[in-house]
Amino acid sequence: MTDQTPLDAAHAAMQAAPDDDGARLRFYDRLADSELLLLLTGEIQGDKADPQIFETSSGTFVLAFDREERLTRFTGAPSPYLALSGRSLASMLAGQEVGLGLNLSVAPSEILIPADALDWLVETLDNRPAEIDGDIAELYPPTGLPDTLLTALDAKLATAVGLADCAYLASTRDSAGGVGHLLAFVGAPEPARGALASAVGEALTFSGVEAGTLDIGFFARTDPIAARLAATGLRFDLPVREEPRPAVVSARDPDKPPILR
Repeated sequence: MTDQTPLDAAHAAMQAAPDDDGARLRFYDRLADSELLLLLTGEIQGDKADPQIFETSSGTFVLAFDREERLTRFTGAPSPYLALSGRSLASMLAGQEVGLGLNLSVAPSEILIPADALDWLVETLDNRPAEIDGDIAELYPPTGLPDTLLTALDAKLATAVGLADCAYLASTRDSAGGVGHLLAFVGAPEPARGALASAVGEALTFSGVEAGTLDIGFFARTDPIAARLAATGLRFDLPVREEPRPAVVSARDPDKPPILR
């Protein structure tokens, strides 16, 4: 039995191949997706959270951990923290010249991530593929895409709970003879489309694939193209959102955290 976390594994792969851009991208992808526990100076007051700030010769940092026991091991006692996703934490710190100390002194994935790296991560997470303009003359089974992208898409869409019925990946040809690839979402409501586009953008970026390699599209279940996509495309099933149980009190949304003071 091992207590290695996904961040530990991604960090180890990055350290083992320092010249491998793909390994480094996969670490930042895992960082963005992980729930992190941000060490605070005290309990959250309303919508305000006050993180512990550490001044070092390498700059100013806040500290976060990917397990509660790791945070407690660092502080020596139970301590207040804010749980939020890595992407949310990076967004909150962006532009403030504050870096992130991750799992310092308590895990093999300990690392100081400087402020400019967090700024880069936020910019990277904002990249989105282009939405197709509707000029689709022909559809074919997808070919020529790297396995790393297919794996990344599968992982990202597995977290898109309730955002669409399904998605289809297909090769396309437009009326002028231009070819490309399309990831088509079926049954995605308008409010969910931005999140889906961001997820696909992250899959492209962190796979080391250029954004122009893949377009996205959104279609209703009744659109004629939906049947064509089902006949030719590679299907991705998105998880179905379960109805909440009345007796369960919802926790704070990790992607809508309090304001850092």
